[in-house]
Amino acid sequence: MATITFLGAAQEVTGSCHLLESPAIGRVLLDCGMHQGGDAVERIQDETFAFDPVSIDAVLLSHAHLDHCGMLPKLYHEGFRGDIVCTRATAELLDVMLHDSVGLYLRDLERTNIRNARRGRPEIEAVFDMDDVEGVLGLCRGHAFGERVDLGPAGVVVFHDAGHILGSSIVEVIVNEQSQQKTLVFSGDLGKRDSVLMNEPTLLKKADVVLMESTYGDREHRDEESSLHQLRDILSETWRRGGSVMIPAFAVGRTQDVLFHLGCLHQQGELDNWQVFLDSPMAIAVTRVYDRWLELLDSDEVRQLSEAHRSSLETFLPTLNLAISTEESMAINRIKGGAIIIAGSGMCTGGRIRHHFKQRIWDDRNTIVFTGYQAQGTLGRILVDGAKRVKLFDEDYVIKCQIETLSGLSAHAGQGGLLSWMASFQPQPRAVLVHGEPRAQDVLREKLWEEQGLAVEVPARGQSIVY
Repeated sequence: MATITFLGAAQEVTGSCHLLESPAIGRVLLDCGMHQGGDAVERIQDETFAFDPVSIDAVLLSHAHLDHCGMLPKLYHEGFRGDIVCTRATAELLDVMLHDSVGLYLRDLERTNIRNARRGRPEIEAVFDMDDVEGVLGLCRGHAFGERVDLGPAGVVVFHDAGHILGSSIVEVIVNEQSQQKTLVFSGDLGKRDSVLMNEPTLLKKADVVLMESTYGDREHRDEESSLHQLRDILSETWRRGGSVMIPAFAVGRTQDVLFHLGCLHQQGELDNWQVFLDSPMAIAVTRVYDRWLELLDSDEVRQLSEAHRSSLETFLPTLNLAISTEESMAINRIKGGAIIIAGSGMCTGGRIRHHFKQRIWDDRNTIVFTGYQAQGTLGRILVDGAKRVKLFDEDYVIKCQIETLSGLSAHAGQGGLLSWMASFQPQPRAVLVHGEPRAQDVLREKLWEEQGLAVEVPARGQSIVY
């Protein structure tokens, strides 16, 4: 018998982590992600594992977003030495993501300890460091989509394209126990069917158990074309006001989609004289990883690019300026209007975007454009929910800039996409919803029952099921 214990992203969106136990494969984690929201140092210090990391035989990683991989350095620090199995593109992105994430954490921790010293408080020890990142990368094993990879004494894992970000995968785990074959499918994060750079998520046919994400189980997105029109209108109106546009962008996936859309506007002669700034060393590094894989993405939009533009998102948008150093980032502050500033982090929990907010959030000429999901407790969620004031760097700011959301640029499938993906399984599997807030999961559960006659489970954190 195999057991799945839901240890994160259970009735919540971030912190993806599920423990799969079976004599056929041993003890295997599906993802090892961090929770997001609140103070980063406090949040990471509070993260604990409900298992002994030394006892884990392998980690199957769906993709390289931090809410799916961010706790790998802690796992290594506490003794894990098994294989980390993922796609090749995910392995390449993991290098960038973990170095940046841990670097930011260590810098934030250093600032926190300076403040604590001034206040007579004890020093906080680091939960993990760069040595742990190097240890994680040394355990990483990248594979191609569709490749059968041996797992444990009697198991196999196969990665299928999830269409969410570069390298993102649907994880299929096949175990053989007592002459019986059982298949578990973990959706990871499923992409939208009309995403500009990604292929459509792979439709699988057979599974005994399916763990499916439900982030947008209660709503649909606008299509990409409508979002491009909306972006054009936002830019036009902000340009008329003499303002600038700030785009909090996730370094992997969303940033590259935004650059592609801005490139389309530029190629059509509709970008006016906007100066575009990518103000995120991590997003710059990730974009260059995308460039190396761009021809392999094979989406309709990529195939339609000319050969010259297909080689690089940077050449597709020649007005793009890359801000790598702190000095280059600060220099953007001297531009009073006509700047499109793409900066991390996507949920505004840290990174350079908060510094740009400090300079511009109080000016009604400016606009903030959100391009993806904002988790509860994050600054991004507070702004989207309509706050009138916000605290940045221990100072209060009145929010006067315009707040817009481009829902069509989400990298997640909407309700219709989730329903269609689940409907591909015949016969119907045992279905479990993960990676979603309770409201979204309740709506999706009702839809699955009404339209497909499928009864689904919504486990709480710490709950287990046997199959």
